[in-house]
Amino acid sequence: MRRPAYIFTSVLILFIALTGFRTDSVTKKEEEIQWITMEEAYAKIQKEPRKVLVDVYTDWCGWCKVMDRETYKNDEVIDYINKKYYAVKLNAEQREAITLGSQKFEFIAEGQKGIHQMALALTNNQPSFPTTVFLDEKFQMIQPLPGYMKAKEFHEVITFFGDNYNKKESFEDYKAKTYKKIYTSK
Repeated sequence: MRRPAYIFTSVLILFIALTGFRTDSVTKKEEEIQWITMEEAYAKIQKEPRKVLVDVYTDWCGWCKVMDRETYKNDEVIDYINKKYYAVKLNAEQREAITLGSQKFEFIAEGQKGIHQMALALTNNQPSFPTTVFLDEKFQMIQPLPGYMKAKEFHEVITFFGDNYNKKESFEDYKAKTYKKIYTSK
């Protein structure tokens, strides 16, 4: 009689443990921006078109770290980016080449340092960190925006481009009227 109870208890504990771990990992994944590589975004856009948000950063950039810690951890920012964009993190000093279709972008060494050709292309040859770059569904540049942004300001920007308001009105009009109507009435 003890043996079946022991087996049942063991199976129950194992089930609870596995279910608990699975729930935690799914929840954690949903609470973060789903970052992918530039190559992955390029491949995905061919099958399922979506805008692309590129965070161009460096390891030594203090404001990049603040954006990672604060702006990119904001629940509304995470939710909107994961729904509307393919999100890419691009280290402007990465040494690995990036190939998009037939185009290859490489690291340009300058002494012990250097910069990646992709970072130069995305920042219009004016690298500044962080820079958030918006690409359309055809992987064409919409706009690079250099500098740190707080979560609220960043949410205004990502919704402006994400819902194509940039094609309908100025950003100032969007912030003053449309954004307030849509997002402050909730």
